[in-house]
Amino acid sequence: MKLESIFPFLVWFKLITKESIKADFLAGLTGAVIVLPQGVAFATIAGLPPEYGLYTAMVTPVIAALFGSSFHLVSGPTTAISIVVFSAISHHAEPGTPEFLSLALTLTFLAGVYQFAFGLARLGALVNFVSHTVVIGFTAGAAILIATSQMKHITGIFIPKGESFLHTWFDLIHGMSSINFYLLLIAIATLIVAIVSKKIMPKLPNLLIGMVVGSVIALFLKDVAPDIKLVGEIPAQLPPLSMPTFSLATIKMLAPEAFAVALLGLIEAVSISRAVANKSAQRIDANQEFIGQGMSNMVGSFFSSYAGSGSFTRSGINYEAGAKTPLSAIFAAIFLIIIVLLIAPLTAYLPIAAMGGIILLVAYNLIDFHHIKQTLSFSKAESAILLTTFFATLFLELEFAIYLGVLLSLILFLAKTSTPEIPTLSIEDSPKSTHRKFVNIYERPLKQCPQLKIIRIDMSVYFGSITHIQKRIARIVEEHGIHHILIEASGINFIDLAGAEALVAENNSLLKQGGGLYFVGLKPSVYEFAAKSCFIKQIGNDHFFDAKSQAIQKIYKHFDQSICANCKSRIFEECG
Repeated sequence: MKLESIFPFLVWFKLITKESIKADFLAGLTGAVIVLPQGVAFATIAGLPPEYGLYTAMVTPVIAALFGSSFHLVSGPTTAISIVVFSAISHHAEPGTPEFLSLALTLTFLAGVYQFAFGLARLGALVNFVSHTVVIGFTAGAAILIATSQMKHITGIFIPKGESFLHTWFDLIHGMSSINFYLLLIAIATLIVAIVSKKIMPKLPNLLIGMVVGSVIALFLKDVAPDIKLVGEIPAQLPPLSMPTFSLATIKMLAPEAFAVALLGLIEAVSISRAVANKSAQRIDANQEFIGQGMSNMVGSFFSSYAGSGSFTRSGINYEAGAKTPLSAIFAAIFLIIIVLLIAPLTAYLPIAAMGGIILLVAYNLIDFHHIKQTLSFSKAESAILLTTFFATLFLELEFAIYLGVLLSLILFLAKTSTPEIPTLSIEDSPKSTHRKFVNIYERPLKQCPQLKIIRIDMSVYFGSITHIQKRIARIVEEHGIHHILIEASGINFIDLAGAEALVAENNSLLKQGGGLYFVGLKPSVYEFAAKSCFIKQIGNDHFFDAKSQAIQKIYKHFDQSICANCKSRIFEECG
């Protein structure tokens, strides 16, 4: 085993130069300023003290950078993971209590174990089968839930804890007469300043600017509105050591929710790393990314960090800022530590209403309007997945919404692969052609042989698709009375045991009627499996051919010559 496979950071260590260090240094500084307000906001969404978001942004990206595969992915707290953590733990403990913190750390550790195990088992390809529409639908629903959760802080209307999405809005509507307009002013001013500063000065940290303005307004209003609640001072310290709870009862209780967190985290991380890699022309190893994410969460749980994943915003900014290696993520964590140690006491002046305004903007940016419009316009199947995941996120348990979306995307994938294209082929009758060429009759109307049907299977023959293939063969026999069927098999990627057994049964049925099932152009890997599984032996070695001419010469000998004598098609050379 190569040392690089155990310590993947040895690969990019070799790429470090003076120029790359300078580029990573500047990108890291930018990332640290960006994640400062985000970390506080995301921890608030997760129901944790604000400093836990910052601790997560200090620890998680370092481990993920060292053991992941992407050069530009920046891990840390994310909006979607934060709301799932809150949803999962709030069922078992009161947010903000020591028990809630302990369970959040345990959930993080368990999610990391799942992710690490998936990576070791080389299950990285599984992410390919989960439609990105699931993530779009879930994050859109999560964005609305996040915005809803902040309305009580922005309006000052009392909302009982644990209220559902609909009940929260009923309470808000009934409590309209008790709106605190000072809180609303702070939140709206923070929101507007953050939006405007982003447009006017796109390179500056707009969320941080919005928070500062919101804090200044709160200072001016403190005499007329003494009930303005503040976030409180964040401890100016390094991430303290922590210990997840490893009791069997706790692990059993959190295992299902941890699986949902792990799954969502992996989908996020791999999707983002691949999106950035398309721009940077880098190859992503999904298995290594699984390991990196798993280790970052497992290690983070011992340093007061909750579950994290790849951040699209920070990863995109990291790439745009000119980062060359994962050293930029490590620099960002170091700079964040320095910033927190210097300015942490200033958070004592940050009003919760201003934080609510920032979180509203974060929630809005979560909604991918472009892809939602595109999906709803062009794909009914993907639209069904999108809408189902979206409404499940709003009205059902968040973990169930993730599972449901993933399940629907897998069903869609299986539905597509279970009904492969099986076009009918014929011989091109062009006088210029010097060799036999099969052509799809739907692309060009050609004569067909009345005793041989040539078809092509454009997908794998497995337990999910074999019923569709058998129906196609039965239709050929029943509607056309043809019992010789030649399958052009170059498009078959694999045949499983269920598929092989079904094809043997079809061949035996055709043999009884004086025909047979024949194959031409099987791929070497498929042929090797067919030989090992005795598929070729059961059907007969004389039913498999390497060349079209060889196949037709052999099959022609089994034709009814009385039919051939009166045939007007005569598409084969043998017919002459």
